[in-house]
Amino acid sequence: MRIQTLLSTAVLASLASTAFAQQAAAPAAPPSWKQGMASEQAQSALHPFLPHMTGRAATDVPVNTLKVPAGFKVEVWAEGAPEARSLVLGDKGTVFASNRNLSNVYAIIDKDGKREVKTILKGKKVPNGLVFDKGTLYVAERNTITAYDNIEANLDNPGAGRVVIDNLDPNNAAGHFWKYMVMGPDGKLYFNIGSPQNITMPTYNEASILRVDPKTGVMENYAQGVRNSVGMAFHPVTKQLWFTEHGRDWLGTDLPNDELNVATKKGEHFGFPFCHQGDTLDPVYGQGRSCSEFKPPVLKLGAHIAPLGMKFYTGKMFPAEYKNSMLIAQHGSWNRDPKQGYNLIRVSVDAKGKATKHAFIDGFLENDRADPPMWGRPVDVLQMKDGSILFSDDFNGIIYRVSYSKP
Repeated sequence: MRIQTLLSTAVLASLASTAFAQQAAAPAAPPSWKQGMASEQAQSALHPFLPHMTGRAATDVPVNTLKVPAGFKVEVWAEGAPEARSLVLGDKGTVFASNRNLSNVYAIIDKDGKREVKTILKGKKVPNGLVFDKGTLYVAERNTITAYDNIEANLDNPGAGRVVIDNLDPNNAAGHFWKYMVMGPDGKLYFNIGSPQNITMPTYNEASILRVDPKTGVMENYAQGVRNSVGMAFHPVTKQLWFTEHGRDWLGTDLPNDELNVATKKGEHFGFPFCHQGDTLDPVYGQGRSCSEFKPPVLKLGAHIAPLGMKFYTGKMFPAEYKNSMLIAQHGSWNRDPKQGYNLIRVSVDAKGKATKHAFIDGFLENDRADPPMWGRPVDVLQMKDGSILFSDDFNGIIYRVSYSKP
């Protein structure tokens, strides 16, 4: 009996030891933003920055320190829209703003001579993407695109809306699941589905730009190999789709560049995860591939600079050289030391298709080695009817207005 007891104890101890060893050999997966780190980067202090989730007062931000070209002026247009992200303009002058980390959609209206921020939708799941078209507000959440008809007449009671398409995120994976959305000249909604990891082999609908017919709900892939685009717009003359794209992290301080791309037809592949910035093969997924297989960017914007919303300027207020050029909000780097970005740039394209960057609004970056290094982070750009523009700052929950008068 004693021998049996000793044997049983030894077996149980062995099983327990094996189970413990198996548990110890399978540590918890790192957060998605750490995925893709090399072993020598394991102790890196680099990390993403969270916004002020309740927003900040306009009096707390040094807007007067922003640097702009001669004749331009930047001022606070609205405060009290925590984590304001995408911006769209209604037919009656309502400005709609979205969230990413929060769950709201705001409507900003003029009431009794003052600007009022109304929360019109609550409890949404990452409602980052917005489009306004023919009286309807389209909201792109993580899994769903919903239409709210006649929205400006129903700001106090938008209703449940009608679902355009569902099941856009069946895997519920961590990573780049928020969407940016625009209406195409073909009447279809164009939106991104990002890579679920920093660097991975995406599924068919991931790392792509898709389009859906809002009348039928039929979806199709438009462009692939797009790691994460959080800004896109159609050229007012050529009607081609231009978009910003974030490069992968953890390849170093200066690699790879974030990109400005143009899709000239359906079916083009822009390289991810095989090739970055048009000329740099990925150390894992690039093996046995060539960057010549894929469409290169029109312009390298800088490493980890995080270009987000973009708009083609078609107004009459700004100088003539701004006509049909792009205004791009750069959210700013986290996977880089020293930091860069946190600004707005203008990109012009000549008759031969050559793109050139120009400084536009700088001054959010205070100390490129501080943590955090900035006091604000531009996200999206919106042209108003008078030719001025608005841009959002999700770090502070503030929307700014940029106007011009000849000096």
